[in-house]
Parts: sequence; structure tokens; C-alpha cells
Amino acid sequence: MTQHEKRIQMMYLLYQYDLSFQLEKKPNYLTEEDLTASLQNILDVLEEIDQIISSCLTNYRINRLSYVDRAIIRLATYEMHHLKLEPEIAINEALNLTRAYSMLDDEKQVKFNNKLLDSISKYIKEHE
Repeated sequence: MTQHEKRIQMMYLLYQYDLSFQLEKKPNYLTEEDLTASLQNILDVLEEIDQIISSCLTNYRINRLSYVDRAIIRLATYEMHHLKLEPEIAINEALNLTRAYSMLDDEKQVKFNNKLLDSISKYIKEHE
């Protein structure tokens, strides 16, 4: 499984968790260690991730983001802040997910997420 495919599955898991605050089904390819090491690590710092995202939103609140976009932004923020993934890579991956799963007929959502993620990467860099 590629890193991109793992991100897609993690986006699904974050989306599912956000809807119900529990995981009703675990993808069959994830071992218990994968689930613990990946999803649980994100959930352990979810409050911090949400605080970073909220700090970077202007005239907008995190709960107004769609569930899909919130999952994508949370994953990218986690990758940049906790995994120290290069912002360009995390943002590019997040925008690819946005195009595939959240974009309607225009690029507005991609532009919104790009601007937000750029602000988040600058925030993280300033607060390291």
C-alpha cells in the first residue's frame, strides 16, 4: 500500500471518527499496531491540532468545515506538526485529497484549503 493510499484510509478513519466519535469498522488491511500507531496518535493530539487549525482560520470556525475537509486538514496538520513532514508535501497531498473527495464544480474548496494549510504551515514554523 502506498503512502497516498494510507492517507486516503486515514482520512476515512478521521471522517468516521468525527461523525460518531468511534470507529464502527476497521479497514481490513490495518493491523492493530497500525491503528494504534497512526489513528490513535492523531486522536491523542486532536485538541492541539484543532487549536492550530482554529488559530489559522479567519472569520470562520473549525466546526463549519465539512467533515471531509476537516479530516483532510487535520491529517495534513498532524503530518506537518508531529511527523515533521515537509509542508510542501503535506499540502500537496491534502490538495490532491480535496480534489478527489471534496471539490465540487470549481476550485474554491482547493483554494480555501490551500490558503488555510499555508497559514497552518507558517504558524507551525513560527511556534516551533
